[in-house]
Order: sequence, then structure tokens, then C-alpha cells
Amino acid sequence: TERDSDILIEGDFRLEPGPTLIVDIDGVISDASARQHYLDGLVPDWWAFFDASVDDPTIAEGLGLATSLARDRVVALVTARPARLAPTTLAWLERHGVQWDLIAMRTDDDHRTSSDTKRDLLADLRVAGYQPVLALDDDVSNLAMYRAEGVATVYVHSGYYDDRPGA
Repeated sequence: TERDSDILIEGDFRLEPGPTLIVDIDGVISDASARQHYLDGLVPDWWAFFDASVDDPTIAEGLGLATSLARDRVVALVTARPARLAPTTLAWLERHGVQWDLIAMRTDDDHRTSSDTKRDLLADLRVAGYQPVLALDDDVSNLAMYRAEGVATVYVHSGYYDDRPGA
């Protein structure tokens, strides 16, 4: 099936494609625990969940891990956040001094699972010449997808999925 192009935002300087570290935002470097309640109930309120992301604190351990693994690698933030949040996401990253080279986001009308979306974002990165060698994520379904696609993974425990149905 055909899909709309996902969103790739490059940082302030052009980095040559090469070995790439993939870092998830929510649950790895951004603490979304205060907004998890929007996903409770029969109908999750994804818009409110994502809109509240502007107030997230950082996750020091996840940010430290990503920073330590970033040496000599392109840092690609690959997120299931919708593209309409690009301005607030970029402001959040700048406010917290997060190092990144490019951001890959889902289109606003993409309602597929995170792992399906991230599989396509991974393919987009590869087509653009990036060589993903390691992915940091807190969602085991995303980690399984990355491993199936030949990318080594590190699980970062956010705790978000422990009490959810199907966890």
C-alpha cells in the first residue's frame, strides 16, 4: 500500500549519512509519565497525550545513555509523535540541550502502530543513506521490529507499558 511521506527534519548542520544511532523520544529521553492518564480508558486521547509533551522533563539516564553512544554516529530521533508537533518538539529539544542530527516523525494522518510507523521511518533513513546500527526504545514491539530489520537494540525501561492491557 502507498503511504504519505513521513517527516524528516535535519539539524542545523548537514551531517553525511553513515553509522546511525536511533533514539526514541517519549520514554527514552522525554519523561511522559505525567501524561499517561490520557491513554487510560476505552478511547485513548492521543491528541491530548501528544499536546502535553511540551511540559515533559528529561529522563537523565536515557539522555546520558544516548549522549554516550552518539560519538561518531549520526543521532536520528525516530518518534511516533505526529509531525504537527515538530515545532514544540524542536523547542523542547533546544530547551533541554539534546544533541540530535535529524528527526523522523509520523505524518499527522498516520494512525498505524508505532512499530509499523517506525519500520517505514527506518526504511526512509536507509533510502537516504543512513546506516542504523543501534536503536534505543522503551516499547518492546518497536525493539522486536528493529531486531527483525537487522538493527541491534537497547531496551530502556520507561514503565509505561507495565500496567497497560497486552503489556
